[in-house]
Amino acid sequence: MTKKILVVEDDPAALRLVSYTLESEGYEVITAVNGLEGLRKARQETPDLMVLDIMLPGVDGFEVCHRLRSDPERTQARMPVLMLTAKSQEEDREMGSKVGGDLYLAKPATPEELTEAVRALLAQREEQRV
Repeated sequence: MTKKILVVEDDPAALRLVSYTLESEGYEVITAVNGLEGLRKARQETPDLMVLDIMLPGVDGFEVCHRLRSDPERTQARMPVLMLTAKSQEEDREMGSKVGGDLYLAKPATPEELTEAVRALLAQREEQRV
C-alpha cells in the first residue's frame, strides 16, 4: 500500500522539490501551504507522515505539531513528524523535540537526506505497530 505524506511548506520552490522527491520514491503526496491548512488536511486525509516547515504564515510549525500531539485519541497524535526547516539553531531543535517532532532536518537537505529520513520514520512507525 502506498504511504501518504503530507507536506506543509509555504515556499513554492521548496514545496515542489520536496513533493517531486517523495513522489519519485513512490509516495502519495498531499500538500498544504500554511499551518491551519496542514492541520485540516492532517485530520481529513490521515497521512502516514508529515513533513513540516517551521516558519509558516499564521500558525507556525511548532504550534501545528503541538496541536497534533495534544489529542492522544486522534490518529494524527501518533503520526511521525519530520521538521524540515531553515531554523537550525540548537534552541529551535530543542523546541521541535519539545512539541513532539520526531526528526529535525535542516534546509537545504538533499533529496537523499529527505528520503532517508522519511524511510526511517516510516519504518520506526511500523515497528511500533508490531
